[in-house]
Amino acid sequence: MAPHHTTAAGDDDGLSLRERKKRQTRQRISDVATRLFAARGFDKVTVAEVAAAADVSTMTVFNHFARKEDLFLDRIPEALGLFAGAVRELRPGETAAAPVRRLFLGLAEARHPLGGVGDTFPAFWRVVLDSPALRARVREAVEELENAVAQAFAETTGARPGDPVPRLTAALTVTAYRTVCATTMARLLAGERADDVAPGHRALIERTFGALEEALRALGDPEEGAAGRP
Repeated sequence: MAPHHTTAAGDDDGLSLRERKKRQTRQRISDVATRLFAARGFDKVTVAEVAAAADVSTMTVFNHFARKEDLFLDRIPEALGLFAGAVRELRPGETAAAPVRRLFLGLAEARHPLGGVGDTFPAFWRVVLDSPALRARVREAVEELENAVAQAFAETTGARPGDPVPRLTAALTVTAYRTVCATTMARLLAGERADDVAPGHRALIERTFGALEEALRALGDPEEGAAGRP
């Protein structure tokens, strides 16, 4: 879903020793897989080769990753949690685009892999673009993200079952995120530096999500549910 990077040291705070070891093993496997995929191409590397290079069994790899594609696109679960969590912090009178915009701006400022701007991103996305399997997994991830946002929005606003507004809201919000990322990625793939495109990236987030919020307000999406929110 976004460029891979090593887990920050503080991310293990509060975990048991067993959970820290599991996370470290998962990270090591993903790091090794990423290097192999970047060097040889995703479709030319087998899971068995990743396991051997990471000094684990193939079964261990699949204990941590449901499929080969998730070795490279290991940020999908994090993206689902971040976006759904942001929407659940919806403030009275807001559309779902507002908390997602705040999240997106924060991720971009921190140069987080899901923030859409970084000097290592082009190498990552070239691997994705060269692999039909990875491109298909990205499309699935987009659908998963839309479902997560729609569910969070419906729960937060108290939408009635069958109400199409949460799903439409989620589709538009995720599309806005993807559009901004794709626009910035095209500049990075063309050779521009992250520091040079970052101001334009932030401005595009503001412009795109500002327009989206106006459109979503026209749907009347927050008003009906907001009255029933605590």
